[in-house]
Amino acid sequence: MWRRYRAPLAGAAALAACLAVLAALNGGEVERGAGDGGTGPPPEFLGIVAEDAFGHPGAYRRRSLDRLRAAGVGLVRQSFDWALIERSPGRYDLAFYDRFVAALAERGLRLLPILFNPPPFRSSAPSRGRREGTYPPRRPAALGAFGAILARRYGPDGSFWRDRPGLPRLPVRSWQVWNEPNIPVYWPSGPDPAAYVRLLRATGRAIKRVDPNAQILTAGLPDSELGVPLGTYLEGMYDAGAAGTFDVLALNAFAPDTQGVLATVRAARRVGGLHGNVPAVWITEVGWATGGPPSAFRVSDAEQAELIEATLSELARRRDELGLRGVIYFNWRDSLPFKGGGDFFGLHTGLLRRDGTAKPALDSYRGVAERLGLLPR
Repeated sequence: MWRRYRAPLAGAAALAACLAVLAALNGGEVERGAGDGGTGPPPEFLGIVAEDAFGHPGAYRRRSLDRLRAAGVGLVRQSFDWALIERSPGRYDLAFYDRFVAALAERGLRLLPILFNPPPFRSSAPSRGRREGTYPPRRPAALGAFGAILARRYGPDGSFWRDRPGLPRLPVRSWQVWNEPNIPVYWPSGPDPAAYVRLLRATGRAIKRVDPNAQILTAGLPDSELGVPLGTYLEGMYDAGAAGTFDVLALNAFAPDTQGVLATVRAARRVGGLHGNVPAVWITEVGWATGGPPSAFRVSDAEQAELIEATLSELARRRDELGLRGVIYFNWRDSLPFKGGGDFFGLHTGLLRRDGTAKPALDSYRGVAERLGLLPR
């Protein structure tokens, strides 16, 4: 989650030309239903980030998950905090995550894990001069080993499902490797696309040794003034041999409006095309704030609802054209600033207010889900 906006892929000269080509190719409106073969999106097409539900187990979690499922959410994107799971070398505690995965499965909710935040004994953080943020692991293979452990537990042949024969079986088939490595707070040694590709390659290989059909997602990549421009970073990834290391390109595609989101997806895919790899895409964060400090993403309650309806509808309509695997809205509920952090737009993008009351946006989200046939039966 990043805090400032750059016009989609601004500053990448090659991509300006890409956008011009795409505008010429796609300048007209696509007919409703064109490109989708007349079939609807899969149940997990619409997702949500719901850290609030994850962090409050018990009755509150149950009510929250029931409520978001009723709104048409089919997938929850959730960080798997490595430092909380491996508290000492080789000792893994997944009890808290087991309960969460079970609660999702009971409601027919798919899970997209984010592999993130190594424990101190795995981290590349220096002993002195450490900068603020989350450092990648010292050894890329260590994140791969962590991912393989999770795949053996929650994947198609996972021990989690074997131990719970009465639970609806919804194994994890997609895994996201890190988050926003083109921003210094999530790569404090300095964003390095080649280093990230090494991490992506090692992790993907390890997971696919457990589940050869697993989908590997890149980290969600934003286009933020706080870090390396999205286009520049993607070019660096492909120059470092990224093609073949992932199955789906993930974008945290925040933009002021629907057209900005579409432009980001199109231009990012065009970068891959220039390297012989037009990727499938998963938007793993998008949203608009109804409060907080001034921001390109701050709007009124009514405008938030309109943007959600327009953007989700347009992305669903163009999903084949855009190679779009799914869209994950950020966030389920507004929240307070993180400990030691300040206020920013991302704390105010919820479909719910902090007091749990619904914003008009919730009805918009549910309405799109209903039209797509994604409400639970």
